[in-house]
Amino acid sequence: MSGTPIRVAAGAEGADESASPALGHLDRAEQIAELRSRMSALGGEVARPVAETVDVVRLGEELRMLFPGGGLPRRSVSTCSDTPALIVEILDEVTGSGGFAGVVGWPELSYAGIAPENLDRVVAVPDPGLDPLSVAGVLSEGLDLVVLRSPQRIDLSPVRARPLLAKLRKGNAALVSVGTRVPSPALEVTGEVAGIHGIGRGTGRIRGIDIRVRVETKGARAASRVVTLGAAPNQAKPSLRVVG
Repeated sequence: MSGTPIRVAAGAEGADESASPALGHLDRAEQIAELRSRMSALGGEVARPVAETVDVVRLGEELRMLFPGGGLPRRSVSTCSDTPALIVEILDEVTGSGGFAGVVGWPELSYAGIAPENLDRVVAVPDPGLDPLSVAGVLSEGLDLVVLRSPQRIDLSPVRARPLLAKLRKGNAALVSVGTRVPSPALEVTGEVAGIHGIGRGTGRIRGIDIRVRVETKGARAASRVVTLGAAPNQAKPSLRVVG
């Protein structure tokens, strides 16, 4: 890739409020609340409002709409699926806005999607040794974002997770765990590739990837949308759609 950072560029089509004349007597906040209620009743998944008072590591505009508070909660653990492109996009957004990030236990992760001028804001520990939890805990005391990855799924008991959570509370970082689960994570984020832009039958190269991102948290309906990493579809034709 070039030095240009990956950008998020896809979204959902806006709703035409004029199609619901019965909302005319409501103020703006009441209209939004009513529309969300109607979409929820129909089984739709809608983005949550951004609460400025929540202490989070802020994300880019499109991803921000999916996360309570507009980003990853600090001093908490969020789990994420093993989706490297999504993780690199998050790293790029955090470092691009001046934050510092660490990646523990992911030697094969490619950092090509992060702008070169921001790479010095990433601390990579590809081989954390026998105690990756302690390494992640130490980094969380001084960074904004820490990604901890385990090749095999590990379910931590409350006792085993306690030292890591204690270090998190002392610092200011958001911890994203991939493959390692803690009891009651703050968020559960999943990403799956939905489309690839720029390649056709035996020709072209990948210029963009569509990823369906889903964010779940207790006490709220899940939010999901498709975001495009790299070139937008109209900039990188033809495209392949992933089906399954």
